[in-house]
Amino acid sequence: MKKYLCLMLSVYLFMFSMVVWQTQDRSLKIIACDVGQGDAVLLMYQKTQVLIDGGPNDKVLDCLSRHLPWWDRTLEIVVNTHPEADHATGLIDVMERYKVVNFVKNEDAPGTDVYRLLEDGVKANGSRITTNPDRLVIGKGMIQIDIVKNKTRNSKLETRKLNLNSLVLLVKYGSFEALLTADIEPPRTEEVGDELKKLNIDWPIEYIKVPHHGSKNGLTQSLLELTKPSVGVISVGKNQWGHPTDEILNLLYSKKIKILRTDEVGDVVIKSDGKKMWY
Repeated sequence: MKKYLCLMLSVYLFMFSMVVWQTQDRSLKIIACDVGQGDAVLLMYQKTQVLIDGGPNDKVLDCLSRHLPWWDRTLEIVVNTHPEADHATGLIDVMERYKVVNFVKNEDAPGTDVYRLLEDGVKANGSRITTNPDRLVIGKGMIQIDIVKNKTRNSKLETRKLNLNSLVLLVKYGSFEALLTADIEPPRTEEVGDELKKLNIDWPIEYIKVPHHGSKNGLTQSLLELTKPSVGVISVGKNQWGHPTDEILNLLYSKKIKILRTDEVGDVVIKSDGKKMWY
């Protein structure tokens, strides 16, 4: 009995110390999860986690287990940028394994088979649903996530054009900013640039998630020249389309942007204290 009490006390003290450490840590983590050919981005600030997309399979669960404390089974916010399988499938597994407090959905998400299953999962989870919000705020207002407006959105887009309706997120922490671009492609890419000019941004935007896994129909030179990022993160796995393409890689190289790829380094973890960025 005495040994059991000592063990329980040790576990309690360990958990308490970890909670204290989380509370004292003021860094924002942006983790591009290695989920293969798909997207899953985890934002972590102290005890708050935001998951943006879930990849094409259940590998997102491995990413969450690597980075979340083992006792934390709650995600404060989950965002699905658009309903394609390589962004939405893993969220079905997330809904089964984690309590999701808030689910942010894309207003123009048609009823694909994967998305219907995800909607069932959200309902069973009991998540609060928000559709296309203008802004999300976490960390007692320290972290601001703007949803970049989409003036060309069309609820009747064919499934193959769903990329145009992707939710684009601008994450702001102090003077640090990160642009999460999902699978946008022209003309939406140019529109995002125009909308960014209207926002209160401390230029440059240090971090950009390269659109559509490095497809040639994603990132444009004009968006790159506007944002002037230091790091370009590519979420990609083995694929038949040649992602990332030489055109995009050469464009990033020409601007001396550090390229970090999930297929080469695994989970890409970027940290910022609101001023500096490191990885």
